[in-house]
Amino acid sequence: MRNILIFLLLLAVWSCKQTPKSTETDMASQSDEALGRILFIVSNQDTYGSSDINAANHFAEIVFAYDVFKNARYTIDFVSPEGGAIPIGYLNTSDAIEKQYLYNFEFMSLLKNTRKPEEVDPSEYLAVYYGGGGAAMYGVPENEAIQKIAMNVYEKNNGIVSAICHGTAGIVNLKTSDGKYLYDGKKVNGFPDLFENMDAAYYKQFPFSIEQTITKRGGLFEYSEEGWDNFHIAEGRLITGQDPTAAASVAEKVVIALSSN
Repeated sequence: MRNILIFLLLLAVWSCKQTPKSTETDMASQSDEALGRILFIVSNQDTYGSSDINAANHFAEIVFAYDVFKNARYTIDFVSPEGGAIPIGYLNTSDAIEKQYLYNFEFMSLLKNTRKPEEVDPSEYLAVYYGGGGAAMYGVPENEAIQKIAMNVYEKNNGIVSAICHGTAGIVNLKTSDGKYLYDGKKVNGFPDLFENMDAAYYKQFPFSIEQTITKRGGLFEYSEEGWDNFHIAEGRLITGQDPTAAASVAEKVVIALSSN
């Protein structure tokens, strides 16, 4: 629970800060001109499995993509299996974009008040984006309500499914209406086994290997052996990235795909 407690403590401090009036005006203006809605899918998990090892949603993987979508004039909502506050981690306060959003009360309130799946109307969304971090391995992949939301967006709305890093765990169980896995026969990416420490306690808590599961189920899992080099794949309306360095690029490819839909 430590991540959530720290999160709530920081949020109490941020609530005393005022968002600059110009920023509020800009946000209102962008909202008025919004091109549509994109749903971020995140996790409530704050440990690796049943261990006491802290897990969290990767802050950069959220904010780098969020910044691209916001600047492209899309409205972003957040959903998690349980709703409410989510743990965040892997923060780098020396990064200008991360720092900007870390002290943006309106944005941080979105992370404190994520929606429950039953509070989401899939018909409102043009795309879903699965955030990463160790927390993404838990709660999201097996959540049937979230699976249904994602596939409604993909099939009924002709929308886009995107994911970054461990967020790709969220798509392993997605099936189309004909019973095939969403990624069957398609190139797909996520955090590969090459960069996991399989002997470490955290990894032994993982419910599955993203790479192995996708490959076994017919996906063409591809990745960069260099790592941290903006590797990502756009395969039609399925867009995935390997690690935080690709978060913005995944979002950019989603924006491009939406503009051509």
